Amino acid sequence: PYYVDLNQNLFLQASLHSSDPNLVVFVDTCVASPDPSNFRTLTYELIRSECVKDPTYSSYYSPYSNVARFAFNAFSFVNRYPSVYLQCELVVCRYKDYSSCCYQGCVSRFKRNAGS
Repeated sequence: PYYVDLNQNLFLQASLHSSDPNLVVFVDTCVASPDPSNFRTLTYELIRSECVKDPTYSSYYSPYSNVARFAFNAFSFVNRYPSVYLQCELVVCRYKDYSSCCYQGCVSRFKRNAGS
């Protein structure tokens, strides 16, 4: 466990270990939960499909394409939950493949009205 104060900035990084130097990694989705085995019932989204959901979430520059860096402010679910668990999904793409989802960033997907 990592102990922090509420609202303290948490800085994290994820590294891709590969012999291929032409791969790049991006944070796609990070979800928090008070239960390490259940990320569906009571959750809080920090980022979903590269769209930031938490106003304290920030991505940070990394000089290495195989490292994704990000931060957010520590929070709690309610007093009855002493811990917060984080589950993140990352995407790996070819370096400078601008047609890949890695380089699209946050794309809003609007639902169409079925109407009459």
